[in-house]
Amino acid sequence: MKPGRRRPSSGGSDTNVGCPGAFTLVELLVAIGVITVLAALLLSAIGQARRLAVAAHCTSNLRQLGLGTQMYWDEHGGRCFRYGGQVTNGGADYWFGWLGNGAEGGRAFDSRSGAIFPYTRDGVLRCPGLRDGVAGFKPKAKRSICSYGYNLNLSPPAGQPAVQGSSVMSGTQTALFADAAQVNTFQFPASPEHPLLEEFYYVSTREQTVHFRHRSRAQVVFMDGRVGREEAEMSFLDLRVPGQRVGRLPTAILGELPRWSWAP
Repeated sequence: MKPGRRRPSSGGSDTNVGCPGAFTLVELLVAIGVITVLAALLLSAIGQARRLAVAAHCTSNLRQLGLGTQMYWDEHGGRCFRYGGQVTNGGADYWFGWLGNGAEGGRAFDSRSGAIFPYTRDGVLRCPGLRDGVAGFKPKAKRSICSYGYNLNLSPPAGQPAVQGSSVMSGTQTALFADAAQVNTFQFPASPEHPLLEEFYYVSTREQTVHFRHRSRAQVVFMDGRVGREEAEMSFLDLRVPGQRVGRLPTAILGELPRWSWAP
């Protein structure tokens, strides 16, 4: 045999010789644990960023609605617009537009006839926090059309004079619009045994139509244009749709109960 050469082993492989760069079982488990923790932190951060983006979008929408309302007041002698409901053209006009009659989930909608339309940008009526493509949600039209409710205390029924915005006591503390929805049990495909969440268009001191969809809070724009986040009156929460919190705002921020009896 030439010098410098090793004689091949005659007894098979040498089990005592390790593979260079191989992980031990403990090292592998530690690496998996670190990756799992980092993935959880990343998902949490992504979820938090999404919630903040949704809330910021909603805040922008409400500010636009508040500004648009103030422009309406400027052009209409300071008078607040009415909630609506006037029957016309096979449907009814509301503050947010015309909603046609028909089966739930298939109604026609046109925002151009709404009192607020000339003063706001397109898309301002829909909050991204109201998810209309999930189980448990029932749209009025082919998709959600309006995610916010107008303070019904600012809207007298027909035959009563319009509310003057300047006459509202503590206007800086009186809600103008808020995140809104309601639990429907009376229109197909909803039923008492199968309650569904649906968008709604006013908030009041008597009904559970405020949607606390931003981490158990509802966003509200006040009559002075300020946007805040409000908690529910806990004794008035409607929890019939799992994962949703629908209820009422504190009476103090909806203003004094008007002298009329409003029947929408």
